[in-house]
Amino acid sequence: MHRITLALLLFSSPALAAQLECRVIGVADGDTLTCLTADKKQERIRLRGIDAPERKQPFGTRSQQHLADLVHGKSVTIHWNKRDRWKRIIGTVWVEPADCPGCGHTLDTGRAQLAAGMAWWFKRYAKDQPLEEHHAYEFEESEARARSVGLWRDPAPIAPWDWRKR
Repeated sequence: MHRITLALLLFSSPALAAQLECRVIGVADGDTLTCLTADKKQERIRLRGIDAPERKQPFGTRSQQHLADLVHGKSVTIHWNKRDRWKRIIGTVWVEPADCPGCGHTLDTGRAQLAAGMAWWFKRYAKDQPLEEHHAYEFEESEARARSVGLWRDPAPIAPWDWRKR
């Protein structure tokens, strides 16, 4: 019985998701990028677990620029397990930190966006995140709010999902 439960947990774990290595060639906004695979195929990637301001929304351009500073032109590793209705890969994007050459892909860009106050933790899709990532993202948003960094400087920031409804 315990072996079956363990096997089910292991095979359904997001930790065993697919992995993609690619080079980032474009950043559409603070949570979406385009990368080029080794076989020259372009893939659109949506960062799992965050929702960044829309481009015309306050902090939209800054959020896009922050993500571009982290990943544009760089090699990344993407851990993913699904695509959305627009065929974008939904995943966690890992990159080598600028301040740590040789460290490998150890910086979670979604978490970095949250820590800088450049995105919201997308609670609506928290169930799609591994538990450790879920807690880390929740913490980073909470800390950014407490420090009033990025979009949290605004006394009443409007979440992107509310902005899109307008």
